[in-house]
Amino acid sequence: MSNSKNDSKNEPKGELKSEPKGEKDSRRSMRMKVPLLPLRDVIIFPHMVVPLFVGREKSINALEECVNKKVDLFLVAQRQATTVSPSEKDIFTVGTLGSILQILRLPDNTVKVLIEGKKRARIVEYCETDRMIEAEVEELVDIVESTVELEALVRSLKATFENYVKLNKRIPPEMLMSVNTIEDPSRLADLIVAHLNLKLEDKQEILEVQDPSKRLEKLLQLMQGEIEILQVERRIRSRVKKQMERSQKEYYLNEHMQAIQKELGKKTSLKLSCRQSRSRSAPKP
Repeated sequence: MSNSKNDSKNEPKGELKSEPKGEKDSRRSMRMKVPLLPLRDVIIFPHMVVPLFVGREKSINALEECVNKKVDLFLVAQRQATTVSPSEKDIFTVGTLGSILQILRLPDNTVKVLIEGKKRARIVEYCETDRMIEAEVEELVDIVESTVELEALVRSLKATFENYVKLNKRIPPEMLMSVNTIEDPSRLADLIVAHLNLKLEDKQEILEVQDPSKRLEKLLQLMQGEIEILQVERRIRSRVKKQMERSQKEYYLNEHMQAIQKELGKKTSLKLSCRQSRSRSAPKP
């Protein structure tokens, strides 16, 4: 984005420019001061739409500031979910700029808010007041160079995600259709990682990787590890199921045999009783 403050009208004659006019400005990340919302146990990626329940006073004030001034919100995860009043050291540096789609105050004084993630950003300056937390942030701009290796990574990621969906029944199959229509590597990675059962630290690491190629590589590695875990879980479930079926079968057979033996015992006892009765009633010689 070009910045009008950086035009160089009064340069000394003959002075060499290190860069063509506008080139430096086009690569510069935009900076802005926005309200900050610390998140517990969740990381919001660009293009994600997420409902959140907010209860802390400073967080509610930050939401109201965004609505009143029509500005974006900086969403960043806490390092520890148990921290009640997070300070600068308690949150990560990289998060996501997002916009509020819907906000609703609930009877218990908490707020339900629907948020859409837009762009990655990094904290440049942290500012906390008695009312809320704000931060000056700079956007992290993806620099995508189309290469054969990048195309191969995109294909591998889509194929690996298809295998993951087959093993993880919690992900709707329609997700595959959405994934297969995306060609932008950055958006593809963000969409897939949002549906993976990863640790918070792993998701944060993916969020912080600015190079889409490296992001795809890291995500592919994590997803392959998750697939191995899911395959082991499936084998364990299958083995346990067979053991339970075998135990149930053995239990049924044992109960069946005991019932037969009990029934046979009754009949034997009845025959013996009949014989004794006949022998007592028979005429004596």
